[in-house]
Amino acid sequence: MMKMCARTMCARTMCARTKRIVRWFAPAAIAAAFIASSALAQAATAQRPKPAPTAAAQEPDLAYGAYQRGLYLTAFAEAKKRVDEKGDPKAMTLLAELYADGLGIPRDDNQAGEWYRRAAERGDREAMFALAVFRMTGRAGARNPQDAAKLFEAAAKLGHALAAYNLGLLYLEGQMFPQDFAHAAQLFRAAADAGNPDAQYALATLYMEGKGVPKDAREAARLLGRAALAQHVDAEVEYAIALFNGTGVPKNEAAAGPYLRRAAQFGNPVAQSRLAFMYATGRGLPVNAAQAAKWHMIAKAGGTNDPFLEDFVRRMKPDDRTSAEEAAKPWLALIAKARP
Repeated sequence: MMKMCARTMCARTMCARTKRIVRWFAPAAIAAAFIASSALAQAATAQRPKPAPTAAAQEPDLAYGAYQRGLYLTAFAEAKKRVDEKGDPKAMTLLAELYADGLGIPRDDNQAGEWYRRAAERGDREAMFALAVFRMTGRAGARNPQDAAKLFEAAAKLGHALAAYNLGLLYLEGQMFPQDFAHAAQLFRAAADAGNPDAQYALATLYMEGKGVPKDAREAARLLGRAALAQHVDAEVEYAIALFNGTGVPKNEAAAGPYLRRAAQFGNPVAQSRLAFMYATGRGLPVNAAQAAKWHMIAKAGGTNDPFLEDFVRRMKPDDRTSAEEAAKPWLALIAKARP
């Protein structure tokens, strides 16, 4: 939980930051590897460097073209043809993806796993990553974290950003390997440089804490800023706090507002609480008591309370408080519905 200091916003505890960066990715739309760039990576990263095109990639890509248009049976037939005629590993990855998601054909994890395995053995890094997630999560067989780690490592060496990120998490957790913050930082850096916002956030956290890298508020803020621009919600919150306090960046309370507003809209209770504080105090945003009370009520329902804001709402005129409660009602209903 974040508490208020006299003049600054305080971030969460360091251990909470580290805990929040442990976030695994499952393969989704990995068939985009068919055109030398994974759709999963495109969704999670920005401007990832593309590998040199293969001879198969230079030919008309009928299979992936059909996949993009939702013609999954055609995509399956074209991919199978390329496998039969040329042993194309990217076509194997596409077949695996179709089986994994049940697109045009019945879902079959065993077939998906087998095609990922065949493509991975032929050097396709997207298949290596997908197969690693299968091994880690126990799809198409028993969980095998050791095998998953080897596959993450192989894909990371071939420049797969998400594989590097996930491998970094293993070193950060210290369960499968001896905990090694420095090695985790190296892996996060590789993924961060490739544009992965989760890796940027994770590496920023290590710079904030001085774990595996020298403590460096400016580098942490730079990385948080990159991840925040990619709309990484936790990074938006931390970057907004850095801007508000002037930690590692020039102090700019007004610039913190848009980041907190977006993270608040995405349901982050800390962002909601800090946005309420800005509206209550007029720091960085115009004073708006109704908005302050609404966001405080929402944040409190989500598990983040603040004594200053609690007192602020208590001192409001009854009519104003009732108005804020009405504005918060849709959010409160959703939060209550989401509770187990």
